[in-house]
Amino acid sequence: MTRARQLDAHFQNGLVWFRRDLRTGDNAALYYALKHCERVWCVFVFDTTILQPLIDWAHKRETRAGKVKDQRIEFILASLDELDRSLKDGGGGLIVLHGDPADVIPTLAAQLEAQAVFANHDYEPAAIERDETVAERLGDAGQQLLTFKDQVIFERDEVLNGQNKPFAVFTPYKNAWLKQLTPFDLKPYPVERYAHHLAKPPRELDRAWPTLEQMGFAPGKLAQTQLQPGMSGARARLEDFLTRIDSYAERRDFPAAGGTSHLSVHLRFGTVSIRTLARLAHERSLQPDGAGAATWLSELIWRDFYFMILAHHPQIAKGAPFKPAFDKLRWKTGKDAHVLFDAWCNGRTGYPLIDAAMLQLNQTGFMHNRLRMVTASFLAKDLGIDWRRGERYFEEKLNDFDFSANNGGWQWAASTGCDAQPWFRIFNPVTQSEKFDAQGFFIKRFLPELEQVPAKWVHAPWQANPDDLKEWGVVLGETYPQPVVDHAKAREETLARYGVIRPR
Repeated sequence: MTRARQLDAHFQNGLVWFRRDLRTGDNAALYYALKHCERVWCVFVFDTTILQPLIDWAHKRETRAGKVKDQRIEFILASLDELDRSLKDGGGGLIVLHGDPADVIPTLAAQLEAQAVFANHDYEPAAIERDETVAERLGDAGQQLLTFKDQVIFERDEVLNGQNKPFAVFTPYKNAWLKQLTPFDLKPYPVERYAHHLAKPPRELDRAWPTLEQMGFAPGKLAQTQLQPGMSGARARLEDFLTRIDSYAERRDFPAAGGTSHLSVHLRFGTVSIRTLARLAHERSLQPDGAGAATWLSELIWRDFYFMILAHHPQIAKGAPFKPAFDKLRWKTGKDAHVLFDAWCNGRTGYPLIDAAMLQLNQTGFMHNRLRMVTASFLAKDLGIDWRRGERYFEEKLNDFDFSANNGGWQWAASTGCDAQPWFRIFNPVTQSEKFDAQGFFIKRFLPELEQVPAKWVHAPWQANPDDLKEWGVVLGETYPQPVVDHAKAREETLARYGVIRPR
């Protein structure tokens, strides 16, 4: 498969269907539509088959009716507003609709008399099925759906091992990825060259956008967060990160240090091009002081890796472990499991680093990557709760939720996935806390009730003298919970549970 599908056809009218690519610059589908069509309209569809489950999950968890707050929907709306302005600068504009794309896209294409609909590849099984349905319905009307590679550098079968088969271990995949990389793979699409082919939306559809309330959502706290939407938000984040990139390798594991890029949500919704980021990372990694950039490039390659894994193993999207042997693992169920899971979700486990991380997620929609690993390991290996329950909770809460990366991370932590942490390696939440938040700065940011506890005791307050704790304003079981589990005992139980299977 080449970088993008090469076209030799030419169309009078085309329609660009934006999905995970909310930008005008360096956008494959937009580029090919503008280059091969005389007139190009642009649309985004708020997909009810995606939004309704979000509403249903929120109502189920919070046991209340009414509007749901979801920062991701606010982020998308704000990003679409900037996308619309950018398209208008080129003479076009954005149509925004609400419904099932399988119905909405063919109907709109017929209304605009578009001979072809252009979109970028999506890799999740449900999205692939959706696109197949749209393509079939367009075909029935004599129209086409043309899709292009855009959200990865290499996809599905582009990086294979010596036996021409997909990799299942990251490091050899990364080495092959880097060996195969050429400047052309990172070259941006010159969209601006053909922008004069943009067409204005029909008058009845221009800014006739659905509101949050009409879609079943209520305004949240996006404006109060540091999450800047849109292409401008991505640029600002990138510019800031480039001032810190040289220290990325040393600082990225410390949640209080602010050493990460914070670009994941922009990659998720495509307000920045993966080619832009990979190009900057690769060029800088070749410099004498490029260790930070090289480490960041590895993280971007992990993203391609997990997309590739999903493409070759779609069963993981149905809850299957990558390693089938782990289907036999026995997880805690019943009332006790419900109580433990609820404590984990709400940051009330009695382990400060775990609780601070979960509160960060609940309050901001973001969780530091080191903490994603530690909290996932704690749920599966300390609490003995099915990793799929945690995977689903992250899906509900993460601003940057992306199925392939989220599933890959959870299966890594639970030792059920490809290239996963060995089943007998179990994170100690206290030593992780002491190593990566030694002074407790991150913990105290989200657990102000522990503000007065000295750094020596803040990682495991139950080990401190009760009188000292009281002097510091802490009464275990009242102002802060007792640990819900003993790590040492839980570790032995987990080793026994996994040891029965002993997968290769």
